[in-house]
Amino acid sequence: MITDTTLEQGTAIFDSIRGTKDVLTVRSVFGEPYVVDGATVIPAAAVAGGAGGGGGEGPNGRETGSGFGTGFGMRARPTGVYVVRAGTVEWKPSVDVNRLVRGCQVLAGIVAVCLTLVALRRAR
Repeated sequence: MITDTTLEQGTAIFDSIRGTKDVLTVRSVFGEPYVVDGATVIPAAAVAGGAGGGGGEGPNGRETGSGFGTGFGMRARPTGVYVVRAGTVEWKPSVDVNRLVRGCQVLAGIVAVCLTLVALRRAR
């Protein structure tokens, strides 16, 4: 059975999802261009996001057990800049040092495990 509370909750969830769509625009991916030494610089980022929600009702339509929830999340990380100078466009990627260090740590861990397994195998 659909009640007024259920309709209000559904409307709130859809409003949250619409808000996600409004935030995830081209302006979120490409920053405002600016000019440096005669070159136009356009920052770019990878942007991802989403929204969701829930609802609830009481058992057998009673008022004692209603519930509701909604959420929104967004993540953005810089990917680089476009440099426009004298009619040419050049892509300058950014380096995410934290991601690079994390990757090296994972690789070092894998190498350590492999070397340990080889050493144990030879010890037999």
